[in-house]
Amino acid sequence: MRAPVVIVGTGLAGYNLAKEFRKLDADTPLLLITADDGRSYSKPMLSTGFAKNKDAEGLSMAEPGAMAEQLNAEVRTHTRISGIDPGHRQLWIGEEAVPYRDLVLAWGAETIRVPVQGDAQDAIFSINDLEDYARFRAAAAGKRRVLLLGVGLIGCEFANDLLLGGFEVELVAPCEQVMPGLLHPAAAAAVQAGLESLGARFHLGPLLTRLQRTPQGLQAQLSDGSELCCDLVISAVGLRPRIDLAAAAGLQVNRGVVVDRQLQTSHANIHALGDCAEVDGLNLLYVMPLMTCARALAQTLTGTPTPVRYGPMPVLVKTPVCPLVVSPPPLGQPGEWTVEGRGGDIKALCRDPAGRLLGYALTGTAVQEKLALNKELPALLA
Repeated sequence: MRAPVVIVGTGLAGYNLAKEFRKLDADTPLLLITADDGRSYSKPMLSTGFAKNKDAEGLSMAEPGAMAEQLNAEVRTHTRISGIDPGHRQLWIGEEAVPYRDLVLAWGAETIRVPVQGDAQDAIFSINDLEDYARFRAAAAGKRRVLLLGVGLIGCEFANDLLLGGFEVELVAPCEQVMPGLLHPAAAAAVQAGLESLGARFHLGPLLTRLQRTPQGLQAQLSDGSELCCDLVISAVGLRPRIDLAAAAGLQVNRGVVVDRQLQTSHANIHALGDCAEVDGLNLLYVMPLMTCARALAQTLTGTPTPVRYGPMPVLVKTPVCPLVVSPPPLGQPGEWTVEGRGGDIKALCRDPAGRLLGYALTGTAVQEKLALNKELPALLA
């Protein structure tokens, strides 16, 4: 019996790779292993569910049985691998050894948890997959007041979604602006003002230090001494690529699982893509690079070695109250920002000393200029 191609993870990375692989190879045995329930869904839609009044079932696109049939594959759900043995081309599920022809790590990133004192830590929810979303929706039934930790891209998207869904939202983060490190301050101010127009209240600077239950709900204590009342807490303070099993197997890791332009790890026959992978030094937690990698890796796995090429990779942020698209300048490249517009309509451009465009942040009506600007942007991996 032929050893299968094994993909660990059934998120966008795992399922899209499987689809691209099957376009090129209908016969090689294919096994997908996932720690969750294996439903096919689009992770970016998790931060649109309340505005659209969709529960987890409404965001699901296909059950694992349907995906197995569509892909001519075996899908093992609620299954955690416990180790990888590159020398014998097998992985372990408890005491069970599973051989592979090629192994693909597409197991994503995990949420960063912040330590909080008090008796209500179980009221802090992270929403990183469809099952997380289902748990939060169940807990949120009949509740109104949400405290959101983090004002990064995901935090702002969830804030917009919850506000449109009728919740009261307060955001806490130890920084001076929304999406620090991603947005120019002028664009950040536009997004914050948009969310505030929906009723969001920002507490920028302090941390949540304690969360206590009270007869009226939850009491949150911040590091500046202030107190807030809420019913639920969402933690959206960031993601960390899953690397522990890869490191234990002797694969090279850095921020993510280190792979070359063909998405091969430091060991032959093991590849990685998606949020867990660091591709030629880049760990991009977005959909566009993931889809690019899935197409290239499918070619490689079917006998046509294909290096990944990243063109411009602008990020469309789902804050409909203030439309936003951003293409951050490459790290370490000197550039100067110019800002045009006012209020919610900001065009912030970063150019190098020769006048070449390095990156941008566009809000409101300025978003319409993204296609023209994209033609000026350099490729991330040419």
